[in-house]
Amino acid sequence: MEVGMTDDVLTVIAPLKDTPAEKAGVQAGDKIIAIDDTFTAKLTVDESVNLIRGEGGTPVKLTIVRDGEKEPIEIEIIRGRIEIPTIKTTSRDDGIFVIELYSFTATSPALFKNALREFIKSGDNRLVLDLRNNPGGYLDAAVDIASWFLPVGKIVVRETSRDPALEEKVYRSKGYDIFNKNLKFVILINQGSASASEILAGALSEYGKATLVGEKSFGKGSVQELIPIDKNSSLKITVAKWLTPNGVSISKNGLTPDIKVEFTKEDFEAKKDPQLEKAVEVLKNM
Repeated sequence: MEVGMTDDVLTVIAPLKDTPAEKAGVQAGDKIIAIDDTFTAKLTVDESVNLIRGEGGTPVKLTIVRDGEKEPIEIEIIRGRIEIPTIKTTSRDDGIFVIELYSFTATSPALFKNALREFIKSGDNRLVLDLRNNPGGYLDAAVDIASWFLPVGKIVVRETSRDPALEEKVYRSKGYDIFNKNLKFVILINQGSASASEILAGALSEYGKATLVGEKSFGKGSVQELIPIDKNSSLKITVAKWLTPNGVSISKNGLTPDIKVEFTKEDFEAKKDPQLEKAVEVLKNM
């Protein structure tokens, strides 16, 4: 899982696909208040991660505060080797093509290109891009993927510095732009959609290329820089923030879906996916 600090509390950004954390039931937005018998209040992210990691096959207990639960809950995770998939495609019988993108790595643009090739060969014109629990990754990968849907030169994301003397940076579409107005497109997001996921979803939403379905995204839109202090320590500071093409702060607001659909504990236990079901319904009615 990817974790970070939210309001000085160790928080799960996203449980990564097919990992021990996901299988144990960890959810995006969970606040970790203890690792085994150690409280996390005074720990850094790195110190917390070191406690969570361990020998494969051994357990680690997380005490979690979760929205909707009155009391903290305990989750035991059995540690294991982490092999994170990048992408998965499904051509459904109802004429809807689904691309699940789990992270933005150096190989994501090439893999996404291959996925689009499969989509085109399927003959479908209704596409779901599932970015739920995708914690982000390389900015360049997000810009490249957005370029398949946007004309050349369109702004994908803005980088605004804390220093008013510095000019705003803009990252623009490469203009592959291979789809016409016949494309029917939904992007799924949730609390675990962060960083590059929010950049991609925000741009395609604001240009009217895709409808966002699901839950509000994480809101991870800061650019950080690591400054060495001495051989044993360094300081990480926020130097800039990501803004959508229309200038909306990703860090401040996250992304609000066009159609809000919750994914409840009962849905998880019953292995139902109301968010995907709504995406399918929206596409069929377009």
